[in-house]
Amino acid sequence: MLIRIDASSSVPLYEQFAASVRGAIADGSVSPGERLPSARDLAASLDLNVHTVLRGYQQLRDDGLIELRRGRGAVVTADASVRSRLQDAVRGLVSEAKRHGMSAAELLDLVKKEMS
Repeated sequence: MLIRIDASSSVPLYEQFAASVRGAIADGSVSPGERLPSARDLAASLDLNVHTVLRGYQQLRDDGLIELRRGRGAVVTADASVRSRLQDAVRGLVSEAKRHGMSAAELLDLVKKEMS
C-alpha cells in the first residue's frame, strides 16, 4: 500500500492519509480482513505525528472502511464493492453533467478542484 503525503498541500495531513488508504481499498491493494500497520509504525515511516495517523484511522472507521480493534490495530472491513459504488456515483455524475450541457473538460475541472 502506497501512502502519499504532500506537506505543502492545503489538505490536512490526516485527510491525505485517509484518502490514500481509501484509494488502496478502492483499487484492491488491500483486502477485507487485512490488518493495516500500527499507527505508531505508520507515523514513523511517514514522518507524521501518531495522532495524525490515528485521526485518519478514525475518519476511515467513521466511513465504515476499517475497524479499530484495541490491541490488534486497524482491520479493513470494506470490500471491492467500494469501487463499484464509486463507479455508480461517477456514472450518475456524468449523466447529470450531460443533462445540464456540461462538457467533459468542465466536469473534470470541477472534480480536480474537489480532489485538491
